[in-house]
Amino acid sequence: MNLSSFLWSVADLLRGKYKPHEYGKVILPFTVLRRMDCVLQPTKAAVLAEIAKHHGSGFDSDPFLRRAAKSGFYNTSPMDLKSIAGDPDNVAGNLLTYLHAFSADVADIFDRFEMPAQIDRLQKADLLYLVTEKFASADLHPDRVSNADMGTIFEELIRKFAELSNETAGEHFTPRDVIRLMADLLFIEDDDVLSKPGVVRTVYDPTAGTGGMLSVAGEYLEKLGARVVMVGQELNDESYAICKADMLIKGQNVAGIKPGDTLANDGHAGETFDYMLSNPPFGVEWKGSEKAVRKEHEQQGYNGRFGPGLPRISDGSLLFMLHLVKKMRPVVQGGARFCIVQNGSPLFTGGAGSGESNIRQYLLENDLVEAIVALPTEMFYNTGISTYLWIVTNHKTPRRKGKLQLIDASGFYAKMRKSLGSKRRELSEEHIAEITRIFGNFEEVRRDGVPISLIFKNGSFGYRTITVERPLRDEKGAVVRSVKGKTKGKPMPDADLRDTENVPLNEDVETYFKREVLPHAPDAWIDQEKTKVGYEIPFNRHFYVFKPPRDLAEIDAELKGVTANIQRMLAELSA
Repeated sequence: MNLSSFLWSVADLLRGKYKPHEYGKVILPFTVLRRMDCVLQPTKAAVLAEIAKHHGSGFDSDPFLRRAAKSGFYNTSPMDLKSIAGDPDNVAGNLLTYLHAFSADVADIFDRFEMPAQIDRLQKADLLYLVTEKFASADLHPDRVSNADMGTIFEELIRKFAELSNETAGEHFTPRDVIRLMADLLFIEDDDVLSKPGVVRTVYDPTAGTGGMLSVAGEYLEKLGARVVMVGQELNDESYAICKADMLIKGQNVAGIKPGDTLANDGHAGETFDYMLSNPPFGVEWKGSEKAVRKEHEQQGYNGRFGPGLPRISDGSLLFMLHLVKKMRPVVQGGARFCIVQNGSPLFTGGAGSGESNIRQYLLENDLVEAIVALPTEMFYNTGISTYLWIVTNHKTPRRKGKLQLIDASGFYAKMRKSLGSKRRELSEEHIAEITRIFGNFEEVRRDGVPISLIFKNGSFGYRTITVERPLRDEKGAVVRSVKGKTKGKPMPDADLRDTENVPLNEDVETYFKREVLPHAPDAWIDQEKTKVGYEIPFNRHFYVFKPPRDLAEIDAELKGVTANIQRMLAELSA
């Protein structure tokens, strides 16, 4: 039995006393507790000796205890989970005492899990000893379970609990193959700079989940030799607790990991970062953040995060895009780059003048988007829909200035032997390397006539929506003219005949109007006051390859064969 299955088997103990969607309230905090218990075991004697040494001295012993524990956290109790399980009559009191003996950062983690309340509930249900004994027998020592494997275990457990409670598992973590691709795309153009001695870089995730993106990005930078400061914020208390616990166990500083709603209450207001990654929930309403977001938009404008516009309330994806743009380190300080996962909606939803279109206009006219990569479908645990990676920066290389690269990587995948939720496909190391190479080379790529990478000028995605009016006519067909105001004497428009046309930004409006409209409606005119500029990125249209239909004779022959087969089967049944 693998370890995650063993931990999941605790559910058998809870069944009947806990509802299935509540299992995670017990299993997740006890898993974290046991992992920390195992991590601290080798240095427990040294920590206890350090406590005795400083007893009554009046000095702050915190730094000495961390050093003795060889970790970013410690526990001052002589007990551990095995000794607590060995005293069945006092498990509840000893567990609470043990929890309170952890250093402050860990205490916050178990508060987020509401663990004292779960201890009380388990005690009343006569389950506390059984659960404690079960976890005490699990060997989660780092020598046997690596940090990477531990992260995978957490993700698998959360996915199962999310399925049981009909929650969105993808809101808590992102598949590791997707994160590895994001990290490669994020850092490829800076590899030379990052490998210089003494380089320090900040990595930020505003939707940190269980910390997977921060971990992978951190490992990438550390391999290059850079020192990494990881920063993030997470709304879900359990995910926040796991993210913080995972980082503490790895010996990382958790001061930059904040709880709360990033959109409504930015935990890192005024701060900027070198690199950022995010997989915000897409297709999810932002009503819970609406009051604060609208207030910032209206009162702070471009001095705040949401100056360019607000998307419709049904999907807050683009709000996280704007949030990250505001978090980019200024160019004079070296600039920044981020990679964010989006669904298809931000590419094209909303006509000229809408919040979505205005946000796209801001991004493209300020030359911030380097590339958009279409991923295969069925890549995420909670959805099979099409998803896209946006790579955004405020310090493009000269060859990329004024241009946007579109990469169709929807065919780069391998089928998984066993699906995980909605995830049935994965990226191999070869796929990740190939997509990254295509991005890094910044060139158009076609294979067998099929486009893989295309490069456009930013203005190619802009258009003007013009309002075409035609005159109102009376019963006799005569044009009705205005009798007052600045339009006196001019034809009055007929609202029933009103129409709109989208004219590409790189084309003259009058030329387009004379060519496309006047031959069909000689009496038409443009209401110049209603003209709006819009932007959309019709990704699929650019990669569409026409496949001619099969020859009619071939189709006819196939139909005759099918018909003959059906007749033969009917004859056999009636025989």
